[in-house]
Amino acid sequence: MAAEFNIEARWPELFAPLDDATRTHVVNTFASSWHEGWVPNREDVENLTDYARGAIDKSEYDRRAAGAAERHRAHAIAS
Repeated sequence: MAAEFNIEARWPELFAPLDDATRTHVVNTFASSWHEGWVPNREDVENLTDYARGAIDKSEYDRRAAGAAERHRAHAIAS
């Protein structure tokens, strides 16, 4: 796990459209997972920020998340 968590610095363009309360909520969501050992990737961050700002609905968020999970699972099997 990386020693420092600063997800906004990695992908500032994804956080720029969010208001302060939404940005804090999204960052805290990822921070709790990071503390459990998960390292966020751009795709997951983009999906959640898109959902949080209303660019996609819950069904699209779920579809994207399922697709990402399947790609990660397929990659792990192939490795």
